[in-house]
Amino acid sequence: MIEPGDRVILAGEGREFFVKAGPGTLGTDKGQLDLSQLVGLSGGDIMTTHNGAKFTVRIPRPTDFFTYGKRSGAPMLPKDIGLVIAYTGMNHNDDVLDAGTGSGIAAIYFGGVAKTVKTYEVRPEFSALAKKNITEAKLPNVEAVAADFLAAEGSYDVVHLDLQIQPGHVTHAYSLLRSGGYLACYTPFLEQMAIVVDAATGLFSEIHTYELIEREMTRSKRGTRPSTSVSHSGYVTIARK
Repeated sequence: MIEPGDRVILAGEGREFFVKAGPGTLGTDKGQLDLSQLVGLSGGDIMTTHNGAKFTVRIPRPTDFFTYGKRSGAPMLPKDIGLVIAYTGMNHNDDVLDAGTGSGIAAIYFGGVAKTVKTYEVRPEFSALAKKNITEAKLPNVEAVAADFLAAEGSYDVVHLDLQIQPGHVTHAYSLLRSGGYLACYTPFLEQMAIVVDAATGLFSEIHTYELIEREMTRSKRGTRPSTSVSHSGYVTIARK
């Protein structure tokens, strides 16, 4: 059931709106919606504008926060986050440490999978924005910390780094990981990837690097083919302790 302040997607008439339930109105070219009427509804319910246009209520998922959440910079793409989850085997038993929080998008994805997530961001203003996004995603198991990753303590099953990685970051990640745990490092450039691999060699038992490429299929009356646009975003290195 939707409560006051909850984020909601209103979908219909060929468009979507990312709104908060509670006092206020949403003006559209199809009429106005009273957002206070969202309180008490559930996903799948219908809201109708004063002109009779119908919008379906959706409860936001991590993909919606990637699309509509406030950003402090460019977040990791869903395909890249998915690779980290898959290749580390992240699951509901895991304690995850994420560093380089940014807008908190990766932490939101991880929070829907792992038992706990603690995400470190050295820039306080970025951490504050991430904390807001995480709160709106209703993930009490995710904690945003405004501090340097090198100050992190504890033990974790997965450590994920999305920052300007130096050898010391890899060494510290190793010290935080439980036996059999995984380090996952996102790097946009080959030079940064090499830093990760060189620092991990001799510490970790397994090291693999993957290039992150996505190509969408397009279909028309003429036929179906891969899109000519290839989305290369970077590299993820997975290392196991």
